[in-house]
Amino acid sequence: MTRKLKRIRSWINAQWLKIKPGKQAVKGASRTLLGAVVLCWLIFSLRLVFGINDPWILVFAAAMLLLFWLSSLLIVKAIKLLNSIPKGLKIVLFTSIPLLFFMFDNPIIAIAFIVIVSLLGASIFVLRKTGIKSLTRIKKGIVVLGLLLGIGGLVFSFVSYSTKGYDVDKMVNAAHQSIDKIEPLQFESPATKGTYTVKQLTYGNGNDKRRVEYGKDATIKTESVNGVPFIDNWVGFSGWAREKIWGFDYKELPINGRVWYPEGDGPFPLALIVHGNHSMQDHSDPGYDYLGELLASRGIILASVDENFINGGWTNIFGGLDEENDARGWLLLEHLKVWHEWNDKSENPFYKKIDTSNLAIIGHSRGGEAVAIAAMMNKLPYYPDDASIKLDYNFNIKSVVAIAPVDGQYKPGNSGTKFKDVNYFVIHGAQDADVRSFMGSQQYERIAFKDSAYYMKSGLYVYGANHGQFNSTWGNNDQGFSFTGMLNLKQLLSEEDQQEIAKVYISAFLDATLKDKKEYLPLFVDARKGKNWLPETIYLNQFEDSTSEYVSGFDEDFDVVTTSKKGKISSKNLTVWREEEIKLKWQQKGSRALVLGWDYELEDEEEAIPNEKLASYSIHIDSNAVDTDLSKAFVFSMAESTESSNPKTKGKWVDDNEKNESNEEEEKDEEETEKDEKDEEDGKDEPKQPIDFSILFEDFKGESIKFSLSDFSPLQREIESVIMKIDFLTGDNESEKIFQTFYFPIKKVSEKNPSFDITSLKKITYLFDKSNKGVVVIDNVGFMNVIE
Repeated sequence: MTRKLKRIRSWINAQWLKIKPGKQAVKGASRTLLGAVVLCWLIFSLRLVFGINDPWILVFAAAMLLLFWLSSLLIVKAIKLLNSIPKGLKIVLFTSIPLLFFMFDNPIIAIAFIVIVSLLGASIFVLRKTGIKSLTRIKKGIVVLGLLLGIGGLVFSFVSYSTKGYDVDKMVNAAHQSIDKIEPLQFESPATKGTYTVKQLTYGNGNDKRRVEYGKDATIKTESVNGVPFIDNWVGFSGWAREKIWGFDYKELPINGRVWYPEGDGPFPLALIVHGNHSMQDHSDPGYDYLGELLASRGIILASVDENFINGGWTNIFGGLDEENDARGWLLLEHLKVWHEWNDKSENPFYKKIDTSNLAIIGHSRGGEAVAIAAMMNKLPYYPDDASIKLDYNFNIKSVVAIAPVDGQYKPGNSGTKFKDVNYFVIHGAQDADVRSFMGSQQYERIAFKDSAYYMKSGLYVYGANHGQFNSTWGNNDQGFSFTGMLNLKQLLSEEDQQEIAKVYISAFLDATLKDKKEYLPLFVDARKGKNWLPETIYLNQFEDSTSEYVSGFDEDFDVVTTSKKGKISSKNLTVWREEEIKLKWQQKGSRALVLGWDYELEDEEEAIPNEKLASYSIHIDSNAVDTDLSKAFVFSMAESTESSNPKTKGKWVDDNEKNESNEEEEKDEEETEKDEKDEEDGKDEPKQPIDFSILFEDFKGESIKFSLSDFSPLQREIESVIMKIDFLTGDNESEKIFQTFYFPIKKVSEKNPSFDITSLKKITYLFDKSNKGVVVIDNVGFMNVIE
């Protein structure tokens, strides 16, 4: 065999020598190509010169030509250097680099690994094989230095990996500064175990060869469904391997689920919960047992839907299932279809035990988008991407819960998923290393309330919560790789605390929307209402209901001096004022908002702000434009922006006459920076205090009331999360604008001036009189019925 290979190689080399270009051919090709390219570049440059009448283009063109020439020399040198590396080391490098990049998913870690291990290995081998005595003085120094660097790097890497993580900058919990003004709910926690005895069973097609609970041990047998219209790329090696693993293909998708249910006659509300994308052979559906036990004990049936067979796997490295989230949502509806059939079959354990007028669907990660897709498809007669496929389910889905969801992996008609007249709750963690952006806030914006019934939607952002701990089988490794120690876990809540938060909020949401227990609604406006139930951390709530009516939503046009209700806007002394699309870490939020900034440039932080310098933003309300009375609450959503509060002190705003002032400002900033660094060294680095300001109401009779933002809560500073340990070295802290709803009952604020008439409200003013500088993003200014 070896001789044959040598003969083949010799024949190939001989044929190459026959056609290999000679020196003159190579020289002619290179010189001609260079001349042609330079000529074309010259013509291109001259046309630009005469086209735009700017001879400086020639200088720019010459510089570009020189730059690329020098770059090519460097590349050639680098290739030459690479060729000088011994063959064995090159093979090892070319083998190691892709493997390390695949394992660590971070070039800095991969390169550091190569350098540390190579230095250590080179030094040890030289000492063992050559000996220190036979080396020159310079090489002795190099070997010792390499050994020290290798051992030091190894020790540092081990210590860094083995620790939970590192402390982040201190951050003030803004809500706690006003916690004494909030009366917590005094009744029993919704996470308290209920009075029902909990029973369990599973259902499946009875033929599952991998999981007996859905095979021979399934209590209820189900029929498979054809997923061809909704599944893409169950083909090739990945499709073949997936079929071998599961024993079926996408034409026979099973209806599998595990159920926790209350013992009793019922009928009981029904909730389905579906997992997200995880390794398909590390089964995800058992991971919501903590919710199943709780909800069933409180009189709600919970079924955890098995969709592991359309999750990712190692076989997907060669291509695999793609854009399958519509299938995830469709499968949920097929499960509901089966449950409705069981409710009507006398031989079924759930005969007449299901309250089909009170249904909820819950999803985690990709499942969090799947429940939104299911809520949309539920009301559609046909599949929006192929109208030859009939849907027409029309189940009574009242409530949707999304846990750390993705958004936009399925786009019906190339648009975002929309649905209406369904209650919605989304929860996300700031320490999420998988879905690092609060993507559920995008779906939040696309939910509308149209009919006369009461609906609500709420968002909850939790400092310290991650992606995986919402599922008891996923744990604290959000990214799926084996090296959990690369994640920064220091700020992570315990799994017990994170699941307690999920239990409190999901149980309260289902009780409020399926059982009409409206006493839980204040919890969704303000987490401090549940301080007796919830673990200690920072919570940001966003809330809207079907009674909400907005004076300004900032989505109607691009005119910054008009409102949504035909009113007008005025302002004073603002350093920032615009309306713009809200940007998240990864995508746009899908809503426009108001951005306001002020900066008083005070030398002393304690110095009083002169009245003539006070910045303000006023909304002048058209008569009878909005329904206001003592049964209402004034509401708006707000987040901090970390942009400059005084952007006009640099760039195009600074002319020659202001350069001296600008230089003075720069010197002053440098002095302040030095002072901050010294304070930090002395341990005096203090976190930024939350933002506070006043709100002023005026009526048409001239009466007014003034109250503080902090009467509800000061504004939480933008939360920064450090997800990976390497981020401490690179400084890649992550943050985004997370909105919080501010809520002021009119009856309470009117106590400041009994003569004030809220029914004749004329003007709302944001008066920035408490914090010396800041930038805030405000959305949805208006009124809603008081939540009691």
